[in-house]
Amino acid sequence: MVMNTFRRGPMRFFQTPGPARAPARSHKPFLIPAGAAIVLLGACASTPATKLWKDFADHPAGYLTKATAMNAAAFLPPWPAQGSPRDQSDRAIFRATRSLEGSARWTQAAEDAELETPRAPFKAFACALGVEIDPGKAPALTRLLGSVEPDVDLVLNQAKAAMYRPRPFLSNDGPICVDRAAWLVKSGSYPSGHSAAGWAWGLTLSHLAPDRQEAITKRALAYGESRVVCGVHYASDVEAGRVVGATVVARLQNEPAYRADLKVAKRELEAARASAVMPARCVAETQTLASPAY
Repeated sequence: MVMNTFRRGPMRFFQTPGPARAPARSHKPFLIPAGAAIVLLGACASTPATKLWKDFADHPAGYLTKATAMNAAAFLPPWPAQGSPRDQSDRAIFRATRSLEGSARWTQAAEDAELETPRAPFKAFACALGVEIDPGKAPALTRLLGSVEPDVDLVLNQAKAAMYRPRPFLSNDGPICVDRAAWLVKSGSYPSGHSAAGWAWGLTLSHLAPDRQEAITKRALAYGESRVVCGVHYASDVEAGRVVGATVVARLQNEPAYRADLKVAKRELEAARASAVMPARCVAETQTLASPAY
C-alpha cells in the first residue's frame, strides 16, 4: 500500500451526521493578502522564494466567507439510493478498481491525494501546463490556487454533513491507496472535496493558460478519478464534486480580490512558461493517465 502523508486534517470536515460541527480551521495570515498581489508584478524567476504555509493547519483562508458562500446541499441531488442502478454501478466500479493496487495508476492516485500543500496544484498540473512551478517563486499564483481550495470546502462541507454517505471502503472489502485515518473514516464520501478542488484548479488554470486547456481539463478529470482508484470515493461522489468546483469558480468571478490575483497570477504563469522545459516525469504520467481509470 502506498501511504500518503499530505492529507486533509480532521478540522476540515463535518465528521458525522447530526448537529455536531467540526471546529473551524484557524486561518493564519498569508504573506500576500488576496487582492494585494499587484505589488508583485515584477516577480520573476530570480525573486527569492516566499515563505508559504505547510498544510491544513496553517492554510490561508479563501476569498469567500460563510455569508457569501453557497451551500452545496441546496443544489446537489441526493447521492444514489442504496440498491439503485447508480449505486450498484458505483459499487461495481469500486470492486473493479481494486485490481489496480500496485499499478502505476494506483501510485498516481496516492500522489493525487496531496491537497493542502502549496505545491499540490502545481504537482498535479505540471505536465498539463508543461512547466514545473516553484510555489515560492510564483506567490500570486500560489495564493490564488491555495485560496480556491478552502472556498470549495466552505461550499461543500454542509452537503457532506446533510447528505452523509459512508466511504466505499467501509461497506465494501478492498484496499485503499492511503492510510485509513480516523478523519477519513468519519467524514462523508459525497461530494468529493478533492474532485471539487481539482476541477476548480483546472478551470482556473484553463483561464490562465487557454492554449493548454485540453490537457488541463483531461488532468482535472484524472485528478477526480484518482479518488475512485484510491477507493475513498464512489464515482458519483466525484461527479458531484466537479459540479461544486465549477459552481465555486463561477461565484469567484464576482470577487474583486480573486480577479485581482488572477491578473497577477497570469503574468507569473506566463513568465514561468516562457523558459519552461517539459518535466521529465511527464512521459510516464501521460502514459499512466492516457485512458480513463474506469
